[in-house]
Amino acid sequence: MDIQLTFFLLFAAGGILSAVLMITRRNPIVAAIYLILNFFCLAGLYLTLNAQFIAIIQILVYAGAIMVLVVFVIMLLNLGDPEKLRERWSWKQIVALSVSFGLLMEIIYIVMISGSELTADVTRSIQIGTVEYIGNRLFTTFLFPFEITSLLLTAAIAGAIVLAKKKID
Repeated sequence: MDIQLTFFLLFAAGGILSAVLMITRRNPIVAAIYLILNFFCLAGLYLTLNAQFIAIIQILVYAGAIMVLVVFVIMLLNLGDPEKLRERWSWKQIVALSVSFGLLMEIIYIVMISGSELTADVTRSIQIGTVEYIGNRLFTTFLFPFEITSLLLTAAIAGAIVLAKKKID
């Protein structure tokens, strides 16, 4: 077993463990910390798959900006009595768990059958995952969609400002 597979399995196990711990915690701040740990495990998985750009964006955007926003909202919420928030088992949760278990079994079956057929062109994946390649493709091949997206985002920001502005009469 090579080092890349070892790190992949380590990050995968850490990601699964942090996800399970995140959804089983009662304290929302502790759950948010486990979510941050999960984001770092995902970034590690991206690094083992030679997607350096996505790994860095995962840490900067999700673990940085989004989690600051989530923790800020959690701090602003006044949850009050935690007993009122306790959920009881319902038929919807039992159906959801059964469907989830069925999907997990299907995924395991598919991986077992097609696991030997999965091969990757490592040299191509190393080239595609770099910031230089993504930047080159973004500003040459996909320049028009990139510019249209920037115009749409600018219009959305202007619309949000207009809607949020208080009318002075």
